[in-house]
Amino acid sequence: MDNKEKNFASAVVYIHNDEKRIASFFDKLIDVLQCNFEHAEIICVNDNSNDDSVKVIKEMSQKMRGGEAISISLLNLSYFHGIETAMSAGVDIAIGDFVFEFDSLIFDFEEELIMMTYRHSINNGYDIVSTVPNKKEKLSSRIFYKFVEKLTNSSERMYTERFRILSRRAINRIGSMNKTVLYRKIVYMNCGLKTDSIRYNTVTTEKEVLDNKMKDYRTSLAIDSLILFTELGYKFSFAMTVFMMLISIAMVFYSAVIYFTSNPIEGWTTTILFLAVAFFGLFGILTIVIKYLQIIVDLIFKKKRYTFESVEKLN
Repeated sequence: MDNKEKNFASAVVYIHNDEKRIASFFDKLIDVLQCNFEHAEIICVNDNSNDDSVKVIKEMSQKMRGGEAISISLLNLSYFHGIETAMSAGVDIAIGDFVFEFDSLIFDFEEELIMMTYRHSINNGYDIVSTVPNKKEKLSSRIFYKFVEKLTNSSERMYTERFRILSRRAINRIGSMNKTVLYRKIVYMNCGLKTDSIRYNTVTTEKEVLDNKMKDYRTSLAIDSLILFTELGYKFSFAMTVFMMLISIAMVFYSAVIYFTSNPIEGWTTTILFLAVAFFGLFGILTIVIKYLQIIVDLIFKKKRYTFESVEKLN
């Protein structure tokens, strides 16, 4: 007991139709937490699974020996929220000094990596430490990460992560930023605290399997993140506005040329000039409105919105 960590550790685990992976994953996770922490908790966030995930978790918790210093809680969301909101709900009820976030039940790393990540955080003063597998990322992920890195002007690099650890200070800082964590990676990149990542060689070839609901969610998440966390929407709108303004100016010159070099219909030149100037002013106003909308979205769009059906203490 004396060699175990005094800090309280929480592990928030995302569950969505993972009945086949739960037993193996939790056997390893529980073993690590039991061997290294005096007190720990596991929070299983069930994102409206329609398989036997909940049943397997409850059976697993009942098999645990009495008196163990690990509690297991099951957070049942009322409907499918998606991984970002679901994990935010789990972190909100976590009480640990340090919180592990497991976005999936893929355990393609050595068990020692969990404590290596914890010690890297506590010994070197990093508030957020993520683990990154040494393997080629999907093309879609690489393109998305490059877009975000470029459009957010961040010096931090984005990778596909397996799990991460957050200090209580990081959780408090993020909670005070007046934002719903729409996409945690971007928020963590820009929270102002020390972050780092650890690369590891995978020990299995286990791959993530996504259902159609999850695929649609991730596509929507990527689009929303680009719009809300970057200036992509504003820059596109601004570019289109400038383009239309240039067309309006060109129409002014065109109408002047027609007026002096030919015999246009009476009133034609005046009409074209009026429309050109009117559109020029309209698009100028739209540019200002779009910028204001972006500011308003940054300030108020991110209220915490999730509903859960129940929280069950399983042991």
